Amino acid sequence: MREACDLVVVGAGPGGLAAACRAAEAGLDVLVLDAQPEPGGQVWRGEARKGANRLARRWLTRFAASGARFRPGARVVAAPEPGVLLVEEGASSFAVSYGRAVLATGARERFLPFPGWTLPGVLGVSGIQVLVKDGLPIRGKRVVLAGTGPLLLAAAATIHAHGGEVLYIAEQAAAASHWGFALQLWRHPAKLLQGALMSAALIRVPTSTDAWVIAAEGEDRVESVRLSVRGREERLRCDYLGAAYGLVPNLEVARLLGCETSAGAVVVNERLETRVPKVHAVGELLGIGGVDQALVTGELAGLVAAEHPIPVELERTWHRVRAFSAQLARHDAPRAELRRLATPDTLLCRCEDVPLSALEGCQNLREARLYARVGMGACQGRTCGTAAQTLFGWSGEDVRPPCLPARIGSLRLPSDVSSTHTRES
Repeated sequence: MREACDLVVVGAGPGGLAAACRAAEAGLDVLVLDAQPEPGGQVWRGEARKGANRLARRWLTRFAASGARFRPGARVVAAPEPGVLLVEEGASSFAVSYGRAVLATGARERFLPFPGWTLPGVLGVSGIQVLVKDGLPIRGKRVVLAGTGPLLLAAAATIHAHGGEVLYIAEQAAAASHWGFALQLWRHPAKLLQGALMSAALIRVPTSTDAWVIAAEGEDRVESVRLSVRGREERLRCDYLGAAYGLVPNLEVARLLGCETSAGAVVVNERLETRVPKVHAVGELLGIGGVDQALVTGELAGLVAAEHPIPVELERTWHRVRAFSAQLARHDAPRAELRRLATPDTLLCRCEDVPLSALEGCQNLREARLYARVGMGACQGRTCGTAAQTLFGWSGEDVRPPCLPARIGSLRLPSDVSSTHTRES
């Protein structure tokens, strides 16, 4: 099978939707690929059915009317030549030839290992939020959240709204960093209001800066958690622990296409073009910045792809949200103590059951993969690779196709597909 389009958008979160809407409304033939069954990405997960979020509803309605084509359950696994992607979709596969591409692959949580982090009931911060939204029975359950940044409040608010009991929120950032970041939010009134409303709803929940998980404890699942809170140890009995330390961009597809990255983000110019001709990057790929950044960069990339003029106000908004992203990165940087929590027998790679001690003598991710099988499992290093980079200061590996586990047949380039784009009727 094959598809051809003027613009392919990889990712149907807010950034991908905004790019697709702008480009399709300008007359381009737009194809949107996403691994999820519905548009919206992780941040607007389920909103295509629920419609509870007004901003999500507006963009999803606009997307449905834009004329852009959506392929759900579609995963990019290879890029055999410029202008061509190989995609798996359920039990089938197809090739996409495109004129331009917008990469909107979003981000994932940063997990750092600690004793007990593999126990059932220990989840990511946004992971538990997603599960609750999807129907995880949380009413009456005791939950501890540990990590950093706005995700803690967002997850706590969701759990609280569904009847869960949030026992504690542990923010790893130092007090000076945390409150310094909060004081800068006056420059972003919408975020300030959103944070104030969530904080008001959680006024009775104990919260502390300079706090993090030491260990999760339990037999068959998590039963309690030990926390370091401003230099003293506390122990809380709980049913769930959400622990993750901010977000990191999903760079696999960008690296697969040969895009340059720096400091964990894709390098782009003012037109959001990467160093690869006719390939743009938006949203969290530029550094973690949330929905506002995703939408404004998506709109910019869609307009650039359609060769339309850029409104001055859109450029101003981009500069404003970029400043917020830089502030958030400084706030969310993991503190040194988190790198020393794992013991030698703590698993680093959960897919392959590789303990931290197995990495002794390894100098980089390549050696860890070759000698200890780190990153050789189903997630292909998306969890352990990021953790190893944080723990040891290693740089990310180059991505080789397939960038996800794929069937052999999915890597075959159809004979009638070439990198020369031809629009299909």
